[in-house]
Amino acid sequence: MTLGIIANLTKQNVFEVISELIRKLRLRNIDFILENTLYERRDLLKEKIERSNFAGEKHLCENSDIIVSIGGDGTMLATAYKAHQYDKPVLGINHGKLGFLAEANINQIDALVEEIKRGRYKIEKRMVIETDCCGHKVEKLFGINDIVIDKGGWPKMIDLTIEVENEYVTTFAADGLIVATPTGSTGYSISTGGPIVSPSANVITLSPISPHSLTVRPIVLSGDQLITIKAESLHKEVHVNCDGQRVFAFPPPLKLDIRKCEKPLKLVHTSLSNYFETLRNKLLWGIDLRKNSITSQD
Repeated sequence: MTLGIIANLTKQNVFEVISELIRKLRLRNIDFILENTLYERRDLLKEKIERSNFAGEKHLCENSDIIVSIGGDGTMLATAYKAHQYDKPVLGINHGKLGFLAEANINQIDALVEEIKRGRYKIEKRMVIETDCCGHKVEKLFGINDIVIDKGGWPKMIDLTIEVENEYVTTFAADGLIVATPTGSTGYSISTGGPIVSPSANVITLSPISPHSLTVRPIVLSGDQLITIKAESLHKEVHVNCDGQRVFAFPPPLKLDIRKCEKPLKLVHTSLSNYFETLRNKLLWGIDLRKNSITSQD
């Protein structure tokens, strides 16, 4: 068993967290590879590490059984994107704010390593969506959380047309549109009124961003359907944003064909977390805050 470790080095005390993880891995005779970006700052690690334990992205991903992400949700999404390219499972350790996608917090490292050593985990498959930018010579775009079409720097709305399996659905004016996977339903999509979707569901959610109509609402579609989005704007470009990290600008009119990717994302899941418990604890879903208020007053 070899773990590849990718960390957000801007996080406070991250080197202490990495050192603790390495120490626990060594105690249980689990091999590891560290991303090359750590090599120049290896003096900040409390554990002595040989040069052979550091590697570039390609070597790390190809030679790791599990890729570990240390940081917040942004780090997790960036690591997951790399892991998906190499068809490797990813494991998140939260060292950020919310950490909704992470499997464990930094205070659970000991228990997490024990779960991995004993094989008490399963690989959970999550939907990834892919996008063809019709008429443009660019590679497919991928979204683990979402693909967002927005107006970019234009101060006015853009016109968006939705088609499903080549059948016309609707046209509306808005700031943009979020096309979200079940995993991404608790991300940007939820802030626009989109539904919370179980990660095991085979659906894709479309959530308009600030539509100029009270009748335009989010819609949930089958994950097996082809979704075509057409964007018109008076501005010189329309933006396509993948997971809030990879942004592309295209001249309008823009046509996107979006579908479920045949290769899913693989997430490591242990007994340390539960999806609905995470919803309650991190998003306060279903929590009656009035009860807590009454209790505190008593």
